[in-house]
Order: sequence, then structure tokens, then C-alpha cells
Amino acid sequence: MIINNIIKNKIFRMMILCIIDMITVFFTGFLVLFIRFEFNLSFQFLNYFYIYLHIVKYYIFLTVVVFAIFNLYKVMWSVASIREAIIIFFACLVSSIFYYIVSILKESYLPRSFYLLEFIFLYVVVISGRFSYRLIRSLSNNLYIVNKHVMIVGAGEAGSILLKEIKTSKYTDAKVVCFIDDNPNKKGKNLNGVKIIGNRNDIIKVAEKYQIDEIYIALPSVNEKDKREIINIAAKTNCKVKVLPGIYQIMNGDVAISRLRDINIEDLLMREPININTEEIISFVENKTVLVTGAGGSIGSELARQIITHNPKKLILLDIYENSIYDIQLELMKKYNSVEIVTLIASVRDEKRIDEIFENYNIDIVFHAAAHKHVPLMEFSPMEAIKNNCYGTLNVVNACDKYNAKKFILISTDKAVNPTNVMGASKRICEMIIQYKSKHSKTNFAAVRFGNVLGSNGSVVPLFKKQILEGGPVTVTDRNVTRYFMTIPEAVSLVLQAGAYAKGGEIFVLDMGKPVKIIDMAENLIRLSGYKPYEDIDIVITGLRPGEKLYEELMLSEEGLKKTNNDRIFIGHPIVFNEDEFMKELKDLMKLANENLEFGDEIKKEIKKIVKTYEL
Repeated sequence: MIINNIIKNKIFRMMILCIIDMITVFFTGFLVLFIRFEFNLSFQFLNYFYIYLHIVKYYIFLTVVVFAIFNLYKVMWSVASIREAIIIFFACLVSSIFYYIVSILKESYLPRSFYLLEFIFLYVVVISGRFSYRLIRSLSNNLYIVNKHVMIVGAGEAGSILLKEIKTSKYTDAKVVCFIDDNPNKKGKNLNGVKIIGNRNDIIKVAEKYQIDEIYIALPSVNEKDKREIINIAAKTNCKVKVLPGIYQIMNGDVAISRLRDINIEDLLMREPININTEEIISFVENKTVLVTGAGGSIGSELARQIITHNPKKLILLDIYENSIYDIQLELMKKYNSVEIVTLIASVRDEKRIDEIFENYNIDIVFHAAAHKHVPLMEFSPMEAIKNNCYGTLNVVNACDKYNAKKFILISTDKAVNPTNVMGASKRICEMIIQYKSKHSKTNFAAVRFGNVLGSNGSVVPLFKKQILEGGPVTVTDRNVTRYFMTIPEAVSLVLQAGAYAKGGEIFVLDMGKPVKIIDMAENLIRLSGYKPYEDIDIVITGLRPGEKLYEELMLSEEGLKKTNNDRIFIGHPIVFNEDEFMKELKDLMKLANENLEFGDEIKKEIKKIVKTYEL
């Protein structure tokens, strides 16, 4: 163990190279003289050899110094290339020139041919020694058993670096058997000994022909549309697919096998970059005291991450669950020390506690993400959905009004549209609360409605990944179920933009793109994990759960749509309702929910009175 550690030590390796170079310099000079005098140990040879011994110590010292200046002791010779060969050439040339100058200064003259031959011999021996290490490593790596055949998509700089590391690394059992590249001029050529077979349209047949196990996508600078298309093609091969994250890897020289990440379902749903007016968000948030409720959740925590980058005066994180909010607190405090972060454990149900928080902190803006959101669970505990979602929202809304907060943004859901479940209906009631309150308060109340976010707590993607990891089966409720999806950062950035637009009473609707079939997501995730759907991992249809729809909607038919400056954000026209009747029915619903009825049928009937579009 001690010996291995010494060998791995960088300083030790540099010392060994220095010693080898010293020996090389001495013996190449001796060999040149020996050859120059035709291998004859004559008196003349001995005379010159004596002169050589007189000045060789200077030559050895100068050569080591020059090699150090040219960084020849810091190069990773296992991955050396033509660039290093050129550096060695100039290092040896400079060293030989200095040798000649020292000979003149010391009046220790050697045959003129000696200096030229010494340079040639030194270069040949040094480059042979350095590159023999790479050759030995390469040959030894070829002795390893190859367990994975790899295809690299992208025969550019990133692909070349990736290939080089795979070839020289002793920690991988992979072999790159082919490249794919869309540049027609590259087809049929070789990149470091590996043939470029074709373009993206050839991925499937090439993967089958060469029995590819893994596909590495090394296209850090390609646009999202092309990358998505290539990933979708690769997903149909049943190969495990990995991708380099971005172009900054090339800029930092940080392309490596370890930087490859597994493809996520998010990669298949990637959109062109969303255009956000950063200036509007900064002016909206900067130097304000911002409260995020439900800050430990997937949406709340991402809100906190993005808000803090826009220089708020103070960021208040509030959640009832201490573990999740503690994680986001640590993350933000580690990265940002210029913003005051306050972390509070509290329930939005606790009216007195919420009132106390608003009184103490002079809050300007509220993002209300605290909510129960699991559809099936809320069907069996409807009173909890009402108490947490509706009563909790009402408490925060009333506190905003009482203490003159400037804006309140409710995080709503597409399930609030024509709801078939308690959770969706409860969020529709929350929307109605803020629409009512906006007419009777100086605070600007608004809601932002969007669909499912990928990777959020309780969403379908983490469940599928867990089921695949366990060997299946993957469960889908119905073959025809579709959902709108967006990534968490994508949704939150649009929420912030909508918040900047809010004037009071709006329900902002985010453009979620096209709905996605859940069965297609399940099949793609299985393929991306390197398995065959229905063969390696089965998909089981379980039937729709209580309150679940086949498809979701983002707006009510009577709401209509109004455009904003952002083409991904729309405003639904407020639906007129009887405010006095609404407040009376809301009060009755709260009272009923607090009775904690064993069965929720009465609560569901009371919800129906308020939300006319709710389907029991």
C-alpha cells in the first residue's frame, strides 16, 4: 500500500522523469561521440570525451530546466498527442542551442556535427521514452475483456477526447466501435482509428449491426431541437444512452467519462430555451422581502433558488416539514452570503402563527407553494385538502391584505380546470379566493396554473425510475392517459415572469407544449435504461385511480385567453361568481372539514356547491 501511494505521488513521478532525462542527456552525448569517431576509442576520441565530461554537467542542468519550463514533467503521457511531440521537439532544440552557447563560453569545443547529432538523438530518445508509456498503456488496455460496445454520436472535439480517454483508461471495459456524425464530409473517415459510419438516421441500424451496448452523445454545442431528435432516435435502440451536459465542458477541458450522465425523460421533452425578461424579474424581486411557503418542496425550493439570484433584500423560507426545508437552507447559505435567509417552521393552517410572521417581517411578495397535491391520497382525506389548501391559502391571503404585502402569487394546477378530484377542486377554490380578495385589497393577488413538473415529489417519473431499478413492472393507469409536462426550473422561471406581470385577479396559464402519453414516457424510460419494454421490464395497466382523468386541461372554456409579452404565458379571463354566496359556502366548507368526518362524501358535496364544474 505504501509503495503504491509513493508511485502515485506526482512529485515522485516528476523526480523519476528528471533522473531519466539526466541519464539520457549523458549517454546520448557519449553515444554521439562514439558514433562520430566510428566506434574507435582513439586518442582523439578520449580527448573530446574529456572535454565532454567537463561541460556535460551544465548541459544536464540546462536540459532539465528547459524541460521544466516547457512543462514536460506535468504532461499526462498516457494521453499524449502530436501537440506534446512538437513541444518535445522545441524543448530539445532550445536545450541543444544552450549547450552550444555554453561550449563557446567555456571554450570547450566539440566537433560541430556533435551538436546537430546530439539534438537528433536527444529528441528521438526523449520522445520514444515518453510515448512508449502511452503505447504500453494502450497495449495493456487491449488485454482487458471488453464487456461494452460503444457508439459515440458526434465526431468532433468532444467525441475525440472521449474516445481518447476510453482507449487509455484502465477503469473502463468499454470499446468504441464506431462514430455517428451528421457532417457528410466525415462519413467513411477514421477518427483515431475508429470509423465514422453515418448520420443520425443510421443510429438504429448501426446499433443493431455492431451490437452496441451503450451510446454516448457528445454534442455539447448542438441546439436543443437537434439534440432532442437524436436522443429520441437513440432511445429506440434499447441501448443505454448517456450524454455530455454542455459546451462548457469543452471550454474547461473537462470532457471525461465521469462527466457523462444518464439520459432523463426531461431530455426527450426539451424545448427551445424559454425567453424570460430578466430585467422585469429583477425589478420585481430586487430589494424586496420575499416569502416562499412550501419552500422545502420541489416547486418551492426551485422558487427559492431562482429568487435569490435576483437580489432580494430578504428571503423567508417557510414549511412545516423540517428536513426538506433544512436541505434548501443549507444549499442557499453555502452559495449566497449576500442575502439574508430566514427559515421558519410553520403550518399555513395556523392562522395566528401566519399573522405573527407577517407582523414581524414586513413581507413584500409571497409565492404560495404550500399545498397537498397527491390526487389519490386527497380523495380519501378530502378534509385535509380543504384545511391545508383552501384554509391555508385563505390565512396567507388575509395576512397579505392585513399587512399590505404588494403581491401574492398562488401556485395552482391544470387539475383545477373541470376538476374530477378533490385536490383539483381545492385548488380551484384557492383561485376563487384570490380572485375575490383582489377586488377588496390593495395587494395584487394572482395565480399561475400549469401541469405536471418532471422530477417533482410524487410525480410519475421518479416512480417509473424506482420501478425500473427494482426490475419492474412499471405501472401505468391507462394506455390513453396524457399529461402536460414541464421541467421544474422551466415552470418556476415562468412563474416569476408571471409574478412580474401580475396586476391583481389574474389566472396566468403557462403554455406547456403538447401533452405527452404516459405509456410513451414509460417505454422511453425503460429503453433509456438499457432494457426492452415488455421483454426485460413489463408495463402493467392498473386502471384509473380515484379522481384521475384521462387528460388534463389548462383552462376553462369560458375563461378565454389573453396574450402577455411572453409567448409562453397567457391570462385567463376571470369567471364571474356570486361573491357573497361564495364566502358563505366557503365558511360552511371550512366548518365541515374541521369536523374531521370519517367519510368525505359530505365534504365532496359541499365542494360541488362552490365549484360547479367539479365532477363527483
